[in-house]
Amino acid sequence: MSPPSWGSRSDYAHFLPITTRWMDNDLYGHVNNVTYYSWFDSAVNRYLIEAGGLDIHRGPIIGYVVSSQCNYYSAVAYPDAIEVGMRVDRLGNSSVTYGVAIFRQGHTDPCAEGQFVHVFVQRDTEKSTPIPDKLRSALAAIERSG
Repeated sequence: MSPPSWGSRSDYAHFLPITTRWMDNDLYGHVNNVTYYSWFDSAVNRYLIEAGGLDIHRGPIIGYVVSSQCNYYSAVAYPDAIEVGMRVDRLGNSSVTYGVAIFRQGHTDPCAEGQFVHVFVQRDTEKSTPIPDKLRSALAAIERSG
């Protein structure tokens, strides 16, 4: 039986493999819930850097996480090989809402799914700013259709 979820692997446009670590497991023998948020953050930011040209160290524009949430369906534990699936659910003027999910490699049903919202701001003023064209193009490339 499939877990209740927002979708399956085919609903996500981009994937990043993640290596679970021994230290990710908690006392219950599975990956602690806070680690999922770290995986979401790592996948999204890596995509922004590699596909969108975001300069996290010196660029004038940075993304702030303003909201995140996660639904858990099945436990992940070290040494599971996983992938973070991501897509853009909403692309605004200065913000973007990502759909993110954790999959075991080779599986179609997610172990967890969530959303992650970035607002882009000027680094020096922390005021919201329109998403730069190159970054917007990279985000539009993984935008959910329909």
